[in-house]
Amino acid sequence: MTPLMRELSADPRHRRILITDARSDLAPALASALLKAGAAAIFAGEAEGWRPNPHRAALEALGVTILPLDVTDTASVRTLAAELGGKTDILINTARFLRPGGALARGDTGFARDEIEVNYLGLMRLAQAFGPAMCARTADGVNSAVAWVNILSAGALVNAPEFGAFSASQAAAWSLSQSLRAEFRASGLRVMTVFTGPTDDAWHQPLPPPKVTPKALARDVVAGLQQGLEDVWSGDVARDLRERFLRNPKVLERDLTNGGDGA
Repeated sequence: MTPLMRELSADPRHRRILITDARSDLAPALASALLKAGAAAIFAGEAEGWRPNPHRAALEALGVTILPLDVTDTASVRTLAAELGGKTDILINTARFLRPGGALARGDTGFARDEIEVNYLGLMRLAQAFGPAMCARTADGVNSAVAWVNILSAGALVNAPEFGAFSASQAAAWSLSQSLRAEFRASGLRVMTVFTGPTDDAWHQPLPPPKVTPKALARDVVAGLQQGLEDVWSGDVARDLRERFLRNPKVLERDLTNGGDGA
């Protein structure tokens, strides 16, 4: 890649990358795709390291360094930022708390608090802790900080009633992503938002296909970084929602409310 093309992208080659949630089903596939793209080092944050993590062995086999990180704990985030903030070239926020149901179906605010703590406030804690150090390193040559990646449900764009309260937390995270793009712009640190359709996991099993597999989502993340994109749409459902939203957001809202696609 020429120096100009590298400047216009956020290519993972030679970069040091932090994946914020080693427990995410996406983590092993994403780490593998980033290493194939030439990443220099991969770090992954893991909350409650005493609990079994089904992905830990796969990540360690790839050479990923797993470090303590709980995005709901400000002290935990700041501690890791003090260690890695000056080494992180790309941060990929994979932390997500997801449960089905809307406001009335749930009957209380317990899960909603968890969704806001992880999906919205967790993103804010990461930005406040890692953002300044990454912004200060955008001119460091080959190992410069280049990108901040948020992975969100396409339900951020228009509420998916099957996951109504979760979608609300994703809308908040999307709005915060836009704020970060403005706040990071002067430094040159890019913000890339990846909108995904229903992912192939236990929580989305009741929904019909197509589902986005971890490998497919990982490929889209890497391709978006290589192309220097601001928004990436992963999976047929996400792309369809985007097209329908651009045509007429009110018609799309009514379609979903009447029993359409979940995200």
